[in-house]
Amino acid sequence: MEKHKILGILEKEVVVALGCTEPVAIALAAATAKSHAKGEIKELCLKASGNIIKNAKSVGIPGMNSYGLDFAAAIGAVAGDPARKLEVLEGVGHEDELLALKLIEEGKVISLQADTPKRLYIEAVIKTDMQTARVVISENHSNITLIEVDDEVIYQGGCENIGIQSEEDELIALTIDEIYEWVLSTEISSLSLIKKSIELNRIIGMEGLSGEYGLKVGKTIKRNVQMGILSDDIATAAMSLAAAGSDARMAGSTLPVMANTGSGNQGIAVTLPVVAAAEKLKVPEEKMIRAVALSHLITIHIKSKFGRLSALCGVTAAGMGASAAIVYLLDGQLHQIKAAIQNTIGNVSGMICDGAKAGCAMKVSTCSNVAVQSALLALNDQEIKSTDGFIHDDVEKSIESFCKLGNEGTRHTDELILKLMMEK
Repeated sequence: MEKHKILGILEKEVVVALGCTEPVAIALAAATAKSHAKGEIKELCLKASGNIIKNAKSVGIPGMNSYGLDFAAAIGAVAGDPARKLEVLEGVGHEDELLALKLIEEGKVISLQADTPKRLYIEAVIKTDMQTARVVISENHSNITLIEVDDEVIYQGGCENIGIQSEEDELIALTIDEIYEWVLSTEISSLSLIKKSIELNRIIGMEGLSGEYGLKVGKTIKRNVQMGILSDDIATAAMSLAAAGSDARMAGSTLPVMANTGSGNQGIAVTLPVVAAAEKLKVPEEKMIRAVALSHLITIHIKSKFGRLSALCGVTAAGMGASAAIVYLLDGQLHQIKAAIQNTIGNVSGMICDGAKAGCAMKVSTCSNVAVQSALLALNDQEIKSTDGFIHDDVEKSIESFCKLGNEGTRHTDELILKLMMEK
């Protein structure tokens, strides 16, 4: 693949996002609908696929005390800026929150599960005293596929069934070998986006370590290191910083993050374990940037086959990328990078996703620890063999099996998880 195409993939899949992506996507749909419907809101109806409901039901929204499907739609409608895409809620304040809550209290907002086979589907219909607007987002958190005003289609497009922003032929051509070669040979000046992902995500990681967010997973790990209960090593550093970033993000921090393939938590889990390890090892900045680029690209490669949403936790894919990057930081070779990915697949492939919430920080911590463990085993030339589970001799085939598990093998599990969540 030509070098500029790999850079193009990074630019499409590594983007800034404010807030957990599912409620933000709901807010974007509602904000877009309101921008096409003049007048006072009389009714706001949200329909969303099960996976969207699962990930938007309990997670915090930046700068807000309120949360939930109704609130995400309402705050988007009353205060969101659709031109800002996944930063639609930037600058939203307390007065906006009160307006959104008033809309809900007046019974003007309803949320329903959409009757659709799509895993990522959001439909927002706003009726005002003057107009009715309907907006559909599908397959991608910012992929608007339909805008109707008073039953007239004014926009129909987007990228149906893309699952990911990059062109399919570009992604098919991507391999671990090619990613590794590109990361080693590309000019460091072309990796400014990767440097920005390190800077943004490190800031929210440090915010999580200093503040009181969610379950305080990262902060608790750090405190136990200071108390001498946990050792001050690469694994705990990776777990602490990455989990702290997730703590803050899931609790509604107003800080933006650099997302990977549509997920802020994946962006955090791709970057921060690698950054923590690099800082612990005191490697040069250029090496850290290249390592994080490797982590981003391997995760994109896996997620392009895995899909945006699944019954399996997407952070597991980020752990695979981070593990490969940690091998690189420790001067490992390509075959050891592949072994680290194999080891991570064999370890965390069964981790389910039961929605976006404070507890996601624990899963980020787990996958960060696994990333370090898998890397160290690989550096010692220890690799899960093809006789075990669904692991193949070829890492690319192992990735395909993992992604089939996420896409084909867990559909009933996905439905059951949502049912259990809604029965509470």
